[in-house]
Parts: sequence; structure tokens; C-alpha cells
Amino acid sequence: MAGHSQFSNIKHRKDAQDKKRAKIFTKLTREIITATKAGLPDPVMNSRLRNAIISARAANLPKDRIDSAIKRGSSSHEGDNFEEMRYEGYLSGGIAFIVEALTDNKNRTASDVRSAFTKHGGALGEAGSVSFMFDKVGLIEFESKVSDFDSVFEEALEAGAEDCINEEENYIIYTRPEDLNQVREYLCQKLGEPKTAKLSWNPQNIITVETQEQAESLYKFIDALEDSDDVQDIISNFSISEEVIKKLSA
Repeated sequence: MAGHSQFSNIKHRKDAQDKKRAKIFTKLTREIITATKAGLPDPVMNSRLRNAIISARAANLPKDRIDSAIKRGSSSHEGDNFEEMRYEGYLSGGIAFIVEALTDNKNRTASDVRSAFTKHGGALGEAGSVSFMFDKVGLIEFESKVSDFDSVFEEALEAGAEDCINEEENYIIYTRPEDLNQVREYLCQKLGEPKTAKLSWNPQNIITVETQEQAESLYKFIDALEDSDDVQDIISNFSISEEVIKKLSA
């Protein structure tokens, strides 16, 4: 019985991982389709498509699916018209969220996002109600194994980046939005292809979460948002204290 129970738990975790991977692939495919429609099907001439392909490769999206998404974006298939939406809201404690989505049904997506906020004690706000607390930035992410932090920091500054931080197993490089692509190209030559290169948001101030209960609630909220195929990116201004992280990991 114990052996069977152990197998069931492992299988359940694998199923959950497979479902999460499938959702990630769906989101990446949508971005490639949308990026292709917004420009040209050539990533050399279309920087957004280039960034989308970088993220797709880092997530191990198969090449045939990348090529298929580009082909779909180049066609006039009615089912591939996704609209970019941004939602802004708060959870308890003044923690702010920006939720970016690609959707073919605005009513469905708005309902899903509003429901997630409401169920977790938050509220969806008007456009601009949260984004004024964030700066629009270019964001490039490398795995820390590419080089030591000091070397990456120097290369990033040489490329024209604004900042570079060491975040656990990754280096996060911030640029001005207009400098994202030139910094990405420079760093690709020096360090190889990054995990991520995209436009994003950086909070001006951070709220530290000091209780395990609040941290768990935040994770559940994020999981609820990520469960939607429409949600592409979730940005917030909170950080979990080291003491709470240790409790969550125990």
C-alpha cells in the first residue's frame, strides 16, 4: 500500500507539472502568434518576435511548434486574433498587481481576473490605479551559471543596461524600454541566449510579507491567475521575508 501511495503522489505531481507545462506552451504560442501579426514573420526584423522565440526556447517549446505559431501568425486565421489587455488591482496590505493578458474573449478574461481578486480578498481597479507605482522597463534574465555576477554586471553596464541584480539562480538585467533590444543583442554575443527578454514593470517600492498566512494566500492568488491560458504575465510589488520562506520550505 505504501508503495502504491508513493507512486500515486509522484504521478499526481508529474500530472500537475505536465499541465503547467502545457499552459506555459499555450501562453508562449499565443505570444509568438501575436508578435508575428504585429510585425513581420522574420525575428531579425521583428524584435518582439525575437524576444518571444527566446522565451519559447528557454522553456523548451519544440521548434516545430515555434514554426507553426509563426505560420499561424502570418495567416489570417480568425481564431488567432488575440487582444492585449492589462488589469490592475490590489490585495490586502496594499500589495499591487499588474496582470497582462492575451485574449480572444475580453469578457471571459476580465471575469476570470476579477474573480481571482475577489476570492482572495482583493479588488480590481481602473486602468492606471496601480501602474503609476511601477516603472516600465526592459527585462533580460540569464541563468547564473552563464558566468560570475561581477562579469555579467560589467557586461550589462557596457551594453547600456540600467541595473543588474543577482536573484537566487538568475541574473536580472534592467534596461530602458527603448534600449531592450540593443542590450539583448550585445549580451547574446557575450553570454549566449537569455532565458527571457521582454518589456515589463519594476515596482518603485517593495512591500515585505512577514506572515506565512499572507504568503500562502498570495501564492494561491497567483496560481489562480496562472491557471488562465489568457494571463501572460503577473507583476507585483511584494517580497517574501527570509523567515517566512524558511517556514514555507520546512
